[in-house]
Amino acid sequence: MAKSALVAKDRRKSPADRPGNGRPTETLHGADFYAWTKLQSAHLRAGNVGALDLLRLAEEIDEVGNGVYDKLESALTVLMQHMLKWDHQPNRRSRSWVNTIREQRRRISRLLRKNPSLKSEWDILVTDAYDDAVDRASSETDLPTDTFPNECPYDEDVIRNRAFEWPPTT
Repeated sequence: MAKSALVAKDRRKSPADRPGNGRPTETLHGADFYAWTKLQSAHLRAGNVGALDLLRLAEEIDEVGNGVYDKLESALTVLMQHMLKWDHQPNRRSRSWVNTIREQRRRISRLLRKNPSLKSEWDILVTDAYDDAVDRASSETDLPTDTFPNECPYDEDVIRNRAFEWPPTT
């Protein structure tokens, strides 16, 4: 087989089939993260535990979990931001606020259904998300932050179930 055919054949192989292109795993993690992930998954599937970059693999798994937590916190922030705007600017209420509230509630429900252990983090998530929601609501409404309660005025039932209708009934 000609050298060019061998090179082309090697290019078609996945990064897991070309373990690090000869680079040590620790260098590969920083130089080509995608190739590093493919190599790690190949080692896992093959049962090559000794070849795994265990410390970095554990860190990456933690980051995946943190990403799910962050998604839930973000959805709570946007939801409470719109609830605050609704409560503090009744003359500016809109259909888009209602739609955003509904969308964020669906996201929250899906995230909690797929990750039920996050329910145990609810109180801290709400506390952190509320601080961000106040900042965002203040920025969008031009109301000072001290217009809004210092602590979240909404319990879980209100956050997840309070009715918002368009056009508003009150």
